[in-house]
Amino acid sequence: MKIPKSKLSKNSLKERAIVVTGAGSGIGRALSFELAKNNADLILLSRDQIKLDSLQDEIKEKFGIEPLTVEFDFFKAKEKDYNFLIENLIDNYTKIDGLVHVAGILGYLSPFTSTSPSQLETVMKINFESNFLLTKALMPLLEKSECPSVIFTSSGVGRKGRAFWTSYSISKFAVEGLMQVLADEYEGRVKFNTFNPGPTRTKMRAQAFPAEDPLTLKSPQDVAECYLWLLSKECKETGKSYDY
Repeated sequence: MKIPKSKLSKNSLKERAIVVTGAGSGIGRALSFELAKNNADLILLSRDQIKLDSLQDEIKEKFGIEPLTVEFDFFKAKEKDYNFLIENLIDNYTKIDGLVHVAGILGYLSPFTSTSPSQLETVMKINFESNFLLTKALMPLLEKSECPSVIFTSSGVGRKGRAFWTSYSISKFAVEGLMQVLADEYEGRVKFNTFNPGPTRTKMRAQAFPAEDPLTLKSPQDVAECYLWLLSKECKETGKSYDY
């Protein structure tokens, strides 16, 4: 399913509190700028504080707003760390209007029989478990919003398996399943959708296809604009799997 080519109404995202993971680079960084341009109230997560500081400075200089940045390592984090994160957010936020899961890793591309349990565990922890635990921790704040939206970043290999992509493909199939379960359970209360950006000019894409000319791919900014509609009040859909 394609994202509708419709413009958002003025102030559609203004002052909506939105959490973005993987904000330090790639699509997450580009999305942070797009949301700032639309006057959203941003909470940006990344494992790299230096990149977060740079992003915060650029957004403040360009748009005059200062997003909240949080250094958070999804690989090392336990459930208690997610709960502690939310306890701190509650001090400043009475609700969360949007959550966008962008953080992810490719892992190793290898034959199934060469994929170790530890390789699978690493990819699942960052690509799936982080989505599960952060969404779970934020549910009380999401349910206080008038129009909450959660977007999971998916992939074409999360809808049709691809040889040698064992860990990554499995993790994205799991994300699609999580979205469907939550969309059914929270129907009428919280919107849950997945979005597959497709081939995009990112470090992960270069890792997967090193011989590919990056200039033939769409930019992270092109992709970032698609998330805006899913986060807006105009979007009424839930339980859908979208493509760029």
